[in-house]
Parts: sequence; structure tokens; C-alpha cells
Amino acid sequence: METTIFKNRTLLITGGTGSFGNAVLRRLLGTDIKEIRIFSRDEKKQDDMRHEYQAGYPEYFGKLKFYLGDVRDLQSIKSAIHNVDYIFHAAALKQVPSCEFFPVEAVKTNVLGTDHVLTAAIEAGVKKVICLSTDKAAYPINAMGTSKAMMEKVMVAKSRTVTPEKTTICCTRYGNVMCSRGSVIPLFISQIKQGLPMTVTEPSMTRFIMSLEEAVDLVLFAFKHAETGDIMVQKAPACTIDILAKAVSELFDPGHKIEVIGIRHGEKMYETLLTNEECAHAVDMGSFFKVPCDRRDLNYDKYFREGNINRAGFSAFTSDNTERLDLEQVKERLVKLPYIQEELFKWRGWR
Repeated sequence: METTIFKNRTLLITGGTGSFGNAVLRRLLGTDIKEIRIFSRDEKKQDDMRHEYQAGYPEYFGKLKFYLGDVRDLQSIKSAIHNVDYIFHAAALKQVPSCEFFPVEAVKTNVLGTDHVLTAAIEAGVKKVICLSTDKAAYPINAMGTSKAMMEKVMVAKSRTVTPEKTTICCTRYGNVMCSRGSVIPLFISQIKQGLPMTVTEPSMTRFIMSLEEAVDLVLFAFKHAETGDIMVQKAPACTIDILAKAVSELFDPGHKIEVIGIRHGEKMYETLLTNEECAHAVDMGSFFKVPCDRRDLNYDKYFREGNINRAGFSAFTSDNTERLDLEQVKERLVKLPYIQEELFKWRGWR
């Protein structure tokens, strides 16, 4: 994906110490980008990240800046946003069980935090903001998904109030990112190392899968092609949780015991990246879908007099009706991931 669009520009990544932020750094730090700012609330992760990139990328480390703050605090965002050209807004609470027990905390970070980021960006004249959402925001049944759905609504509402020539606000929505922090694959590997059964909630459950590199590709695609208020969706493949567990097992310890523990708080049997209702006006862009912003104003009379009898010729895009990967295809994807390669190297050294 072309990265010259960042030449001599300053990019801020909220929640930048996470898996996505690190993937963006690996992609962009060595380009002619002027500066990348990491904004997050965890000083320990920032310090670890500082040492890692100082050692690994000494010739580019000067481009990397760290800002301690929290998206819940509008002023801390404003303090980090001076002279910023672009923002990737990745800060979020995204663990489903945690958000189920502490839903107000999810609202504070995912909803109000997004409002703060967009408010500060608009005031500062930031040229483009990409908000990162999740498949759990479509037909949400849990607190995390509901808070992310509201995040999308905040983005769309804000997009109606800005001048696109000054600030473009858009959103990407994607499924499970393989090997991201807190995801199931690192859990499986940890269980194998400890000699514990791999725990699967429901074997037939399906999930979209994509790599961190594909997540960055989606954000860069949105950066180049999205208009204000758009939600961009990648056409990701999926697999069952059973297949995913077996693929990890065959790579690390063939025949390792898999234990079914039952569905957890707030889990779905399958996820949705594009709802049936969004299909009414979604645009098929090949490997991606675009969901344009509804530009109607708050004149309620229009809702009684005007509608749209035409709709796109496709229905909801889910992990149940997308391309389904088999065991060998999932293994092939896994072994390409740097995280898996590193863990396999460690595992073979221990055994």
C-alpha cells in the first residue's frame, strides 16, 4: 500500500502502544513521514515501546514521540494534537467480558473518548481522522459492541458538522485480528505451553480473521478513499473456532486436548461486518465495502414522505456467509504471522 501520502506529515495514534499501533509503526516509521506520536495512558508500555524502537530502529527513532494521556480527558488530547495532520483513533476498551461487567467504563472510553478525540481534531484543524471499529458494533448484543456502535454514531454525527475540506472523519470496521493483544490465539499458545487444555467456548462458532497487516491495509485504504462519514469494511474470510484451535494445536502440539467450556457473557455464534440495513445503500468496492453517511437532516417530515425503493443487490456480510477457511488454509495464514514464527521458535527451543 502506497505510503507517500504521509510525506512530511505528522500522525497521532491514540492507544498507540497496542498491537495496531505497533503494526503502523513497523509500516510507516521507515518512510518519509515527519513524525509519529503515540498517545496512551500506560507509561510502562510507552517505556517498553521506547526502548524497543530505540534499539530496533535507531536511524528513525527521532521521528517517534510519546504523549501520556487518556482519551477520557479532552484536555490531554488537546495537549498532544498541536501541528498534527492525521489521527488513527485506536484507543478502546475491547475485551467483551470486562465490558459486560463494567459497561460504563466502556462508554467513557469508547463513546465519550471518541467524542473528545473528534472535538479536539476539529478544533485543531486536523486534516483526517480514521476511527477504528469492530464487527461487534453491527447488531451488537454486548456492552463492548454497543459502545463501539455508539462510537460509530458519534463519528457519523460529527461528520455532519464539519467542513470536509478542513477535516475528514471516517471509520473502519473489521473482525478479529489474529494474535492481537488479548485475543484467543495467544491464549491457546499459553495454554499449550502450560500443559493445559485449549478452551473453546463453542466449536461451531465462526469468526472473521485477518492479520495486523491487513488491518493496517484497511485503514490506509480508508485514508485514501473514504469520504467524511463513511464506514469502510474489508471483505475478510472466516473460520470456526474449532478449526482455529486445531490449527494452533497442529502447529505447536498436534493432538493437544481441546475442551469445550460453553459460550461466555455477550458472545455471538457469528459476527456481522455489514448489516442487512446498511446493504440498502452500501457500495461494493471490490475487496471492500463502503457505507456512506446518511446526509438527511433532522427534518422529521422527510421521514414520513420520502424513502428509497432502490437498494444494493447484496445482503448482510457475516462470518457465516463469507469465504470459509479450512484447517490447512488457516494454518497457512498462521505460519506467515511474525508472532507465530517467534512463538514456534521459542517452543521448539524449550522442547
